[in-house]
Amino acid sequence: MSKYNVALVTGANRGLGLETCRQLLALGWSVVAGVRDPAQLAGTEQSLAAAVQPGRFVLGIALDVTQAESCREAMGALNKQTGRLDAVIANAGQFLDRAWGPLDVDPDLVRATFDINTVGALHLAQATADLLRQSRGNFVAVSSGLGALSDMAGGFTGYRLSKAALNALVRVLHAELYPAGVRVNSVCPGWCVTDMGGSEAPRSAEQGAASIVWAATLGPDGPSGGFFRDGAAIDW
Repeated sequence: MSKYNVALVTGANRGLGLETCRQLLALGWSVVAGVRDPAQLAGTEQSLAAAVQPGRFVLGIALDVTQAESCREAMGALNKQTGRLDAVIANAGQFLDRAWGPLDVDPDLVRATFDINTVGALHLAQATADLLRQSRGNFVAVSSGLGALSDMAGGFTGYRLSKAALNALVRVLHAELYPAGVRVNSVCPGWCVTDMGGSEAPRSAEQGAASIVWAATLGPDGPSGGFFRDGAAIDW
């Protein structure tokens, strides 16, 4: 059994996922970097290698959260490296429908968005729950203020709906896992400069990832079942 902390990050090959891995490594964690495209595994590991501290590791694994079997296989690969998992960060996501409203969006785009943004997080939770119970660790869902019911508006229909549903999933998982000591939280990193967010975003990837890392590294007395940005609770 490893004595150091291990985090699994999905969508780890770019943007917020990659920066989250980098910040966790800088804190002395080991990181399992989940990447959908196996061709990007080596590049992801190489881009993170300089941040790995002595005695720690970064391991790239093929992981498609839309496939439950892929999540289970990834857990098998993780167990060969370490018998421990202290944080799971459900970061993989898609923003397919852009500005379309509910009356003109293609329903197939909505379904595809749900498949990764919401059902993908469910697959990941099911595959990792046993290890998180053992470590009394953290499950972090990377959500968005666009999914907040308190500030719901037009446009971005599939994305908004999928993130609102993801927030609901966090509440359901909290009810299930918190009695076993697992903290489950939703994090809005804000609108950040990434491939998804574009160059006009007001926040850096470093700022957004710091919110995620805060939730991933919460201790036993940390909050659970909440929605946070920059370590502060925000409205659902």
